[in-house]
Amino acid sequence: MNVTVKLFATFRIGRFSIESRDYPEGTTVADVVRELSLPENEVGIMMVNSRHVKLDHRLAEGDTLALFPLLGGG
Repeated sequence: MNVTVKLFATFRIGRFSIESRDYPEGTTVADVVRELSLPENEVGIMMVNSRHVKLDHRLAEGDTLALFPLLGGG
C-alpha cells in the first residue's frame, strides 16, 4: 500500500520532508517510526489524515502520516 510520510522539524535532518512510500498491509505508525530510525520516545505528535493517532494505529492505502518531534518551549 502507498502511504505519504511527512516529517517535521528535526526529524527532517538527514532524511526527507515528504515522501511516498510503499508498506505491506497491516503496517502501523510504530513500524514506520522504527523503519525511519526515529526514537519512539522523541515522537511527540502523530497524525494520519490530519487526525491524532497513537503508535499502534494501522495505516491504510492512501493515508498521509505526519510525524512531529516533541516540542519544547516556554
